[in-house]
Amino acid sequence: MSSNATEARHGKAEGLDTREPAEILRLLAAGQQQAAKAVDDAIPAIAQAADIVASTLRSGGKLFYAGAGSSGLMAMADALELPGTYGIPREQIVLLLAGGISSLTDMEGAPEDDVALAKKDAAIVGRDDCVIAVSASGSTPYALAVADIAHRRGARIVAMANNAGAELFKRADVAILLETPPEVVAGSTRMGAGTAQKMAFNMLSTLAAVKLGHVHDGHMVNLRPDNDKLRARAARMVAEIAGIDMDEAGILMGSAQGSVKVAVLLAAGAPGTEVAKALLARSGEVLRVALSELQANKSSMKRA
Repeated sequence: MSSNATEARHGKAEGLDTREPAEILRLLAAGQQQAAKAVDDAIPAIAQAADIVASTLRSGGKLFYAGAGSSGLMAMADALELPGTYGIPREQIVLLLAGGISSLTDMEGAPEDDVALAKKDAAIVGRDDCVIAVSASGSTPYALAVADIAHRRGARIVAMANNAGAELFKRADVAILLETPPEVVAGSTRMGAGTAQKMAFNMLSTLAAVKLGHVHDGHMVNLRPDNDKLRARAARMVAEIAGIDMDEAGILMGSAQGSVKVAVLLAAGAPGTEVAKALLARSGEVLRVALSELQANKSSMKRA
């Protein structure tokens, strides 16, 4: 029997294959729900990790996601969403996936043991960067090697694993332990462990985006509106935040060249896009702070 919880046998799995479909599904659902609760205990660590991620991106460093297999897929899902959702430059988000992108058509297990590949992949990590290394077991050779090399190169390391005392944590500035229970199908960490990882990634990157000023009253105000659905969403955000109608919001979005933040500032009285951009630059790209400065400037002009 494995000492790792991610490989242990679930206490209610005996005879699983003989049960009625609905009973199996209820057990599977319960396993996912129990795994999700593991995220609660990791909140302090996730908050620390978000600080590191935000400061790295703010200073122009790169955010690397490193993983293999199912954990690598969870990392990839988060990495691919950030540029579109929060307008983070694509060149600042780098995915290191064991076996490379070509491995996605056939998720072979061998690449996760490829330390030589990990060393090659991690050679582009710099001292101003942050690496989020993820492994359900916390002992995947690829993730361990990337974290080790990145640490030696001076990068900050965030480690995410589902086993207490994971080897991966020894290399970490922040250790995110997601102590999920044994899987209903032993070792199938794409299930409960993957669910907890996906939640933790969602929470970490969203909090980092909040710290970077990319969220305002629950709106993703730094999104990249590059299709009809997102252009409509951007206009709705401007309308709701600025208290104007959709037609005016659409016109302002055109003037702002697709920037929700700039369009909101124009609606609030900024006398042009360059002034709006300057307000944002002084505010650290935080819309609320820029709006406050704009209102203060307008009030002082009235008094004068």
